[in-house]
Amino acid sequence: MSPLPATVPAAVRTRVRAALSPRGRTPRPARRGRPSPLTPEETEARALLLRLMSLLTQYPDAELTDARPVIAATVRALAPSPAASELAAFTGWLAEQEPAAVEQHYVEMFDLRRRSSLYLTYYLHGDTRRRGMALLTLAQRYRAAGWDTDGGELPDHLPLVLEFAALAGPRAGEAPLRQHRRGLELIHRALTDAESPYRHVLAALLSLLPPATEADLRAVAELAAQGPPNEDVGLDPYGAGEFAPPGTFVPPEQAPPTLATPPAARRQEDCR
Repeated sequence: MSPLPATVPAAVRTRVRAALSPRGRTPRPARRGRPSPLTPEETEARALLLRLMSLLTQYPDAELTDARPVIAATVRALAPSPAASELAAFTGWLAEQEPAAVEQHYVEMFDLRRRSSLYLTYYLHGDTRRRGMALLTLAQRYRAAGWDTDGGELPDHLPLVLEFAALAGPRAGEAPLRQHRRGLELIHRALTDAESPYRHVLAALLSLLPPATEADLRAVAELAAQGPPNEDVGLDPYGAGEFAPPGTFVPPEQAPPTLATPPAARRQEDCR
């Protein structure tokens, strides 16, 4: 594996676009347990899919809007696979939308609804002290791999987790995705219930991960009904572990002071 870059460029897009190429073959289907060894070509193809997902789950600002033709062309050139089909469905929708409408939809889906928040540790740890430790552990994983995220986002933000997976490879890089598979399943269900086209991006990601077990599905159903764990001490609970009502912006619990505050609130102001 080549050395990871020392820093992440703004929104990780410069490197992502440089990597957008039609090379590679269809990734092998994921199996339960340790990922199967992949050929270099398969690893490259898988990394490209993950980079595309990282790009498409970032806030759709003007830079991303301008890149829509390049992204769509890259997706069309992918080898046939379930993930490629899902990404094609999403980029087809994206190409037809007015930029302001895409921005508004993104904020509504990911900033205003806890069930589809892109901060993965929230689903596993909720509003508890364990979440801060999980964020710190994830940041340490990045640093140990030689990757400095420059503090622009919390380390559990899905676009960052996807970019790390693409850079570090299927085993170590995708470990955080496998760990948070149940949260990803819940995000996908919430987006599907909302009929959001972003459901296609999550479906593409889930197609690369080990299949959900019966235990996973039961846990997701319980999580959807009751919400993540909650602590009353020093926090503002929402009663019986329920999610905040749709339309109420509730940022995930902040990381320790060494990590940056998510810019979701700033995006809401930009979209008003």
